[in-house]
Amino acid sequence: MVDPSAGPEGSGPLRGIVVVDLTQHLAGPFATQILGDLGARVIKVEPPSGDPTRFIGPHFVDGDSAYYLSVNRNKESVVIDLKTEAGRDSLLRLVDAADAVVENFRPGTLEKLGVGADLLRARNPRLVVTSLTGFGLDGPYRDRPAFDMIVQALGGGMSLTGEIGGSPVRSGLPIGDLCAGMNAALVTLAGLLRAERADEGSRADVAMLDTQVSLLSYVASYYLAGGEVPGLQGRQHMSIPTYRALQCADRDIVITANTPRMWVGLCRALDLPALPDDPRFATNDDRRAHRVELAALLEPAARRLTAAELLARLAAEGVPSAPINTVDATLADPQVRARGMVVEQPRGDATLRAVGNPLKISDGRREHRAPPRLGEDTDEVLGTLAGRPARSAS
Repeated sequence: MVDPSAGPEGSGPLRGIVVVDLTQHLAGPFATQILGDLGARVIKVEPPSGDPTRFIGPHFVDGDSAYYLSVNRNKESVVIDLKTEAGRDSLLRLVDAADAVVENFRPGTLEKLGVGADLLRARNPRLVVTSLTGFGLDGPYRDRPAFDMIVQALGGGMSLTGEIGGSPVRSGLPIGDLCAGMNAALVTLAGLLRAERADEGSRADVAMLDTQVSLLSYVASYYLAGGEVPGLQGRQHMSIPTYRALQCADRDIVITANTPRMWVGLCRALDLPALPDDPRFATNDDRRAHRVELAALLEPAARRLTAAELLARLAAEGVPSAPINTVDATLADPQVRARGMVVEQPRGDATLRAVGNPLKISDGRREHRAPPRLGEDTDEVLGTLAGRPARSAS
């Protein structure tokens, strides 16, 4: 392990940990940003052309795309051409000084470049090597290319997403990428803990498709236990008919009346006080069996009220509810702002506004470094950690 004082000043539980980031696009950089947010020194190794996401439009700040800027804070950028012998040598020396490597090349690519996981771990036995791929390091789909929408479709999630009677749609958020990134960060942390306890590194294998299948959760259990193949879920829950969206006079809200007390409170808020005594709706099982009749009563009652009126009534009854915010409304929400989930980061003459760090922990990182420009740390990193001048990197 290198001197914890080396590199950019920061704090957090991973201070002193060095992570070599061989990832591009979204899933991998999201994983390594989590590690950086927790205090690790993350060294992003880029080809001379840079991470391709630096150039994805339509929005750019200080020469880099908003896409790239969203998942690359708390990192240093080093340019290394892995297709050259000098570049490979620089990477190997960098890895010798590291605690973990996270990569998202297709399986076998690092081996073809002469810097495969077995070689890296042989040189540095305590090293944690995490591979994040579409389908994993084995199996019949191993060599297929994968992107977020591919694994959303194959993983079953798209078959559940969309209006009932309509067509499947992808999640509005790239959950195929982001959830796999979170798993990659999680398993890397487990490997680092093992290295600390057992003085031995690990080889971790995270697949985007595996992650999507795991997210099926109780939906998969329903099928495995009862043979039920669910379809599009629309704006409601398959098990709890009072866990759903409602259209008010002016906008939509969501309600989650999950308990008997909340069910009664929902009825009072909608001016339907007799509904709890209707035998068709006495229990959740009854309400589920008669969900169509129940919807025909709840929906017109909601449309008679504005969202603000109904939300106030539901709050008074202790029924969890919320407006369906647009992105701008979410980022302006007082709770979001109070939790530091919108931050400003200076980078040269520019100020970057970004989503903040959701991981709050005592002695956490107090300041966050803006995403680096391409290669801006090459001289320092290769001159210290790798022990070589920058010119040997290409």
